[in-house]
Amino acid sequence: MNKLTILAILACAFGIVSAKSPTHFSLRAESMGGAHVAVVDDKEALHYNYAGLSQINRLGNFEKRPEQGYYPRNWIGDMRLTFGGAGDIFKFLTTYSDVKDVQDLFRAAQNDADRITADHPMPSSRTGAILDSLIANPKYVKTINSYDHKTMEARVKFDAELAFHNFGAAFWMNGSVAPYVDAGIILPYVVVDTFIIDAVAQMGGAYEIIPNQLSVGLGGKIVKRHKTNMVTVGLANYSSIVDTLKDQAGDATDNFFDSKTFSFGIDLGVLYQFNREIRFGASLRDIYFKQLAGETLIPNFTIGANYSPKFMNSNTGFGRKFNVAVDFADMFNDDRNYKFFTHLNFGFELEQTLAAIPGLNNEIRFITLRLAGGFRGGYPSAGVGLEILRFFTVEAATWGEERGYYTGQDENRIYMVQASIGF
Repeated sequence: MNKLTILAILACAFGIVSAKSPTHFSLRAESMGGAHVAVVDDKEALHYNYAGLSQINRLGNFEKRPEQGYYPRNWIGDMRLTFGGAGDIFKFLTTYSDVKDVQDLFRAAQNDADRITADHPMPSSRTGAILDSLIANPKYVKTINSYDHKTMEARVKFDAELAFHNFGAAFWMNGSVAPYVDAGIILPYVVVDTFIIDAVAQMGGAYEIIPNQLSVGLGGKIVKRHKTNMVTVGLANYSSIVDTLKDQAGDATDNFFDSKTFSFGIDLGVLYQFNREIRFGASLRDIYFKQLAGETLIPNFTIGANYSPKFMNSNTGFGRKFNVAVDFADMFNDDRNYKFFTHLNFGFELEQTLAAIPGLNNEIRFITLRLAGGFRGGYPSAGVGLEILRFFTVEAATWGEERGYYTGQDENRIYMVQASIGF
């Protein structure tokens, strides 16, 4: 065992477990506790409620929608490329340290075996001596127990999105995996239960039935999921790890563009502006017409509300955006005995321009800071974002997901960072 072996273990985590339906990881929404179906004032409308596309270049537009001219204006729309990744860095660091300790113990056992079997250099004698040395060392048992079956979940994402008034399109890919190290009887090995890679191409639009008040949205998407079942590789053999990863990558490349495995779906949405500060939204997403990777997917029906107080929003050069939102999400999903609070998401966001040209519209800005927080299914969430020259954006968010068999049993804490370029 060597350092390359350890790095290969960690690399497995970033080789692409997911929800039943392909899930887009929006850090803006997740940092607000996932409450977004009635916010949707930018490209996130593509993923939460297509009807929200009607708000682009309308909120903050004194000519088209004077009652909401106070809101920061998104005149151009959104055109962005985004790359991101997630993982529990604390688990990775502690597991790396533990596996490294096992390596040191294994080397020490080898040295002991070489000394003991110097006069009897038979492979069977040397192997037995190594095992005897390891078993006799109390630190070995304690160390392997510290990382045995410790899940190291990681996620990656790529987004290419554009959104204008009443129209939007996107191509995005994401995936995640939760490998763990099994201590084994004597030597540890890596177990990766399932790899899943999702790719989605989508496009849709919005239409205002009642101008500035009631909008509906419709979008279609093509989805591909590549799924690989359990993979087990021994840590003692670095070449087997490399060969296994190469085989999995080859299978993914060969099968990914097989059109027979594509699935097609639609998303529906509605947005109602109750008054200048309050709006309600609802969406029915992930309506698929065939199975995806052998699974029947459950549509996601979500309703929600958003409150944008006038006194907290500003459309000056030093613009400010403030939203408070609540959703009752994924109502049809009763997986893992989900209860009421598992469906309830709520949160807030505050976005403040820190550097701009006084007297000009908020569309021309140099530095903008965004803070957000909330609760997603009862677990806390938070996020921070920094936009520079309106072109570069860096964001970080954390939220919790239910990993147990009932609400509140076992939290899966997600930490994600992403960077994007575009307008």
